[in-house]
Amino acid sequence: VLAALETGLNALAEGHARAQRHAVRRAEAERRAFVDDLLYGRSDPGRIAEQAESFGLRLAERHVVVVAAPPPGESYDDRHPLLRRVERELAGRFGDHDALLSPKDGRLVCVVPTEQQHLLDAFVKLASAPEGGRVAVSRPHSGAVGVVRSYEEALSALDLGERLSLDGRVLMSADLLVFPVLVRDRAAMSDLVQSVLGPLREARGGPGPLLDTISAYAAAGYVNAEAARRLDLSVRALAYRLERIAALTGFDPDDPLQRYTLETAALGARLLGWPASS
Repeated sequence: VLAALETGLNALAEGHARAQRHAVRRAEAERRAFVDDLLYGRSDPGRIAEQAESFGLRLAERHVVVVAAPPPGESYDDRHPLLRRVERELAGRFGDHDALLSPKDGRLVCVVPTEQQHLLDAFVKLASAPEGGRVAVSRPHSGAVGVVRSYEEALSALDLGERLSLDGRVLMSADLLVFPVLVRDRAAMSDLVQSVLGPLREARGGPGPLLDTISAYAAAGYVNAEAARRLDLSVRALAYRLERIAALTGFDPDDPLQRYTLETAALGARLLGWPASS
């Protein structure tokens, strides 16, 4: 009798554990489906707003979307230790918070009400830790459409950070608004790049080193010693490169107006993938 009772209890416990695992998987699937609909704006706004309430989001408020990219060679998913650590830390510090946290396309997405800046700051700090990757923070927007816009802004910021080799682990979309403007008229930007930087193709070793020099010189505030340090060159070698840039392009990096043209063209080149794309 005892053996039969023990067998029955074990079967009951196993069935309960199986039901719990099934419930967890179903909840994760529902969350993923909701996140897809929310971030891509593919569902009826009324239905999205109703679903959002069950996940702690009030879409009438203003929200910020933070997207964390993983380190090279990694991908964020439901089983990644960073996701578990972030969930544990946020729950421990803020209890039943109103942020929506989910992996999406190998990245980690967090939708946070703007009034909960402390929670936003905590997520950014955790996701941008040394063992993490780069993090992009959108501008705040309202409503379901605003969440879609914020998500697109954060993705765009990550893309710009990669293409422009921007410094820093945290990128603010508000700081990068000028770059979409630069390529809004792609034909005009392409013409500027070809006209100003095209002659650099004649340089020994191709345009790459001189293009890097223009960017580093601008990033260093046009201070020769700092630019040379960034490029791992001597000041004399940097001066030679600047002379070559002026000789080939006709634009002097030390002239305030002409240096702006060079810097803008160099930014455009990176945004357009020049010279590889030409």
